[in-house]
Amino acid sequence: MRKQNIIFLSSLLTFALVIPFSSASALPKYTFPVANCEVDYARAHHDYAATDILAKEGCKFVAPISGVVDEVNRKDRWRKPPNNGIDRGGLSVSIIGSDGVRYYGSHLKWIPLNIQPGVAVTVGQVLGSVGNTGSARGTAHHLHFGISWPTPPDTWWIRRGEVLPWRYLDSWKKGKDRSPVKEVEARKLKMGEIYPEPKK
Repeated sequence: MRKQNIIFLSSLLTFALVIPFSSASALPKYTFPVANCEVDYARAHHDYAATDILAKEGCKFVAPISGVVDEVNRKDRWRKPPNNGIDRGGLSVSIIGSDGVRYYGSHLKWIPLNIQPGVAVTVGQVLGSVGNTGSARGTAHHLHFGISWPTPPDTWWIRRGEVLPWRYLDSWKKGKDRSPVKEVEARKLKMGEIYPEPKK
């Protein structure tokens, strides 16, 4: 766990050094996280706040904002049983955006080799491709997209999503820059930075 915390802190330091703000009033630029494909998504999700973006297998999952890669999982360890929460996402990538928010995409088919924790990425850069790994196995191909605040590694119940993304997805799809920062901060204040892992 100590090694993971060091990697996490190192990633945040890299983020601070590589992605400076040009001015305090500068707005980050966002883009829709699935590029050049027809998509469909709902305003609701099942038992927590996230969005499943339906798209064809292999469609590109791209960085919705410039930032630094936080976590990468290249191995599909999910089995049912035991249906462990930490494994449900299958292949996945999360980044800490230049706005301080974490963006998480999972059920991926493929992740480029250059996408590693601590690597700086730019808005629209390919992070992976849409698939159905993890608990999405056997379902329609889609990108599970979650928005939350940064936490130490393996805090899967926060990483999977804390605020509903659809308002932001609608905005980014239209080329607008609606930011989730205030909603994420309010949710963190309400729940606590690391609240207890939910029971199965």
